[in-house]
Amino acid sequence: MREAVTRALPPLTRLFAGLIAIALLAACGVVRSPSMDQRGADSFEDDVVTARTLTEEFWSQQFQQLGRTYRPISDFIPYSGDAGPSCGDQPSVPNNAFYCPLGHFIAFDQGWMEGLWNEMGDGSVYVIIPHELGHAVQAQLRTDFTLNVQMELQADCYAGGALAALVGSGALTTDEGDEYELFASLAAAGDPTDDWLDPAAHGTAEQRQTSFVRGYRGGVGTC
Repeated sequence: MREAVTRALPPLTRLFAGLIAIALLAACGVVRSPSMDQRGADSFEDDVVTARTLTEEFWSQQFQQLGRTYRPISDFIPYSGDAGPSCGDQPSVPNNAFYCPLGHFIAFDQGWMEGLWNEMGDGSVYVIIPHELGHAVQAQLRTDFTLNVQMELQADCYAGGALAALVGSGALTTDEGDEYELFASLAAAGDPTDDWLDPAAHGTAEQRQTSFVRGYRGGVGTC
């Protein structure tokens, strides 16, 4: 993905058609997107900054339309392995990204996320960062959830809605293969079983992809 749109949004029929196929492929191993070697001058660091900046700008506009003020996250912290910041009494863990409501910050294992960027393409960054910013939005809206998986799937939906709006507004352009990168990233992060009562549940690959597509197709208001 790139800043400044020059191409149209890929047809949603292609996104839906690829959902099951990508889930199956990702379950068998790493899915390498057709465009991952064609990113030009884009770098991991560029994509991280762009994903954060544009997603926060999007939410600022959404809050303004509601007559409210969006509060940007206080910090955006890369860490390595288990040397990340704690959130209250919960220490950070390797191979993770998280939003901490106590300090209103986002932290991510840089080596892990850069590895996903290299393996799956830049679409992984445009799933992970908007998802975590979706949690920041939930905290500001004080949204209540009965189950953890409901919170996680709404954050996926928010990520899809924000991304579609950014592409539609001209802030981002899509490259060939981006839809595969997005779905592969969601599939890789899906739970192996459909246990909604698990306090750490995030949703299966198909559930996460479906939630993302709901937001992508209908906007954040459908989340």
